[in-house]
Amino acid sequence: MDHGLGPRADHAPRRGRRYRGAGTSGYTYPMSIGAAPKSISLAYSVDADDAFMFHALREGFVATPPGLTFTHRRGDTAALNQMAIAGEADVVAISAGAYPSCADRYLLLPHGASVGRGFGPVVVAREPLAPADLAGRRVGIPGLTTTAWLVLRLIVPGAVPVPIPIVPFARIFDAVESGEVDAALVIHEGRLLYPERGLKLVVDLGVWWQEQVGLPLPLGVNVIRRGLGPDLVREVSDVLRRSIRFALDHKPQMVEVLIREDRGERALADPKLIDHYLGLYANADTAEMPADARRGVDALFARARAAHLLPPDPAGGVAKVEWAP
Repeated sequence: MDHGLGPRADHAPRRGRRYRGAGTSGYTYPMSIGAAPKSISLAYSVDADDAFMFHALREGFVATPPGLTFTHRRGDTAALNQMAIAGEADVVAISAGAYPSCADRYLLLPHGASVGRGFGPVVVAREPLAPADLAGRRVGIPGLTTTAWLVLRLIVPGAVPVPIPIVPFARIFDAVESGEVDAALVIHEGRLLYPERGLKLVVDLGVWWQEQVGLPLPLGVNVIRRGLGPDLVREVSDVLRRSIRFALDHKPQMVEVLIREDRGERALADPKLIDHYLGLYANADTAEMPADARRGVDALFARARAAHLLPPDPAGGVAKVEWAP
């Protein structure tokens, strides 16, 4: 079996390939004459861990039930959050903090998450600052619906947000260096690269969360449309779970794939950086969200509601957290 993992021109599923990863089940499907075709729309970010999760599915390295196909769309985190809020895709990779705004339409998937265990997004500045110094100062942020901004508001309610798109990648660094903003809230691979720009750490949100809450910090999650119905939700969840398992079982090859992706910043093609980043955010927690990380989701929403950053209860507009199989 060829697992060179290189890109295919047509992205059509390879029906001859069947992958059984460690701990997976349901990896092969019987042929069903006349099965109704169904196309599932996926939307996920341009960062490495999302590409990692969905590459095997995109390239046909995992089996899909007869008639089930997938389309792929990529965008920045803020745009994906808005897409889920508007219900514009069947499966969306979103900020955990955005889930209450789309919980009426989507279930949380138990896989595909990025979880911070004593690490997370960072706030950086040109000069040494304490977190309290951010009150009243302009902070460049990746979007108003991101988990990072939700947590930063728990730390410093008085920070003044300045949304800055994460594409192009260096835009957030340029903004803080030029004085457009006083500090920058950096997500994705940026948390590994800010020292090279000569910037100083103000606070690591994951460290703060661990000290305050004692649980992992859920940062990104995958959600699936409730309207697909229980049977299709289960089938799609199974396929996505196996795509993630495939990537984890072929991590060295996946690093080579990600090196070839052009994301507009040379540093993002460094194999050591990619490997380190995947170790942080594409790991066992991504394969299956454990109980402590699920408790972290509940704690995040409870603290945000207590701080009046979310409606106080389901009657106020926040649907109950519900998990897909």
